[in-house]
Amino acid sequence: MSRVLIVEDEAHIAQGLRYNLQAEGHQADVAGDGEDALARLLDPAEHFDAVVLDVMLPGKSGFDVAALLREKQNYVPILMLTARGRAEDVLKGFASGADDYLPKPFELAILIARLEALLRRSTWTRRNAPSTAAESPANPKDAPAVPAVHDRQGDAPPQPDSFSFAGKSIDFAELELRSLGNTIHLTVMEAEFLRYLVRSNGRIVSRKALLEDVWGLHEDTDTRAIDNFVVRLRRYIEEDPSRPRHLLTVRGVGYRFLAEPE
Repeated sequence: MSRVLIVEDEAHIAQGLRYNLQAEGHQADVAGDGEDALARLLDPAEHFDAVVLDVMLPGKSGFDVAALLREKQNYVPILMLTARGRAEDVLKGFASGADDYLPKPFELAILIARLEALLRRSTWTRRNAPSTAAESPANPKDAPAVPAVHDRQGDAPPQPDSFSFAGKSIDFAELELRSLGNTIHLTVMEAEFLRYLVRSNGRIVSRKALLEDVWGLHEDTDTRAIDNFVVRLRRYIEEDPSRPRHLLTVRGVGYRFLAEPE
């Protein structure tokens, strides 16, 4: 049974979610503000499999809660609830560390489907993590220079599960980026953003494509938030983020990923 923390200050919404999640077979707890949520999520004696996190909270906002959790290396899946029509909240939520978003007002069935998708992803990741060090290359340079692809059912194009470049290795299944003996934990959206760029290696990717294909937002969204997101990713993959060699800006268009810069 999965345990979910609902962080919502409107009691009728929180209790309604709690009742319906319990009806779906989940254990659900409620926190009414950001401070209470952080205290419970960071308590070693407590364990939650996912968080439904409202943006507008008294005290610390949902953005603050997500950012502080990631800062403390807590990577519990976060489904963030944002105000209707505020795409900037969506992008800010992803920048703070959210894994998915849902605008208010929402349909209950959609929220449950999104939440259960995050729970399945988390369970799948744990089950498919390598059991021994021998199952993954000891040296990232020994890994294949092109994405390793699992066979998948259906008509969707295969998705790379790992990718290595310039002494770095991205494990999309484990949501990890390894570089020079260090491991950086990625959110789902960070991993999907990088996966999209990797699949387009060498080609220019427009901001419109990133907004629509990765985040599901309309092209008229303010793109400054996506630029800020790229700045953070450069800190992960570039030796000198101020002079990027792998994740390049194409002025007026978008971005270009180069696994092997010229």
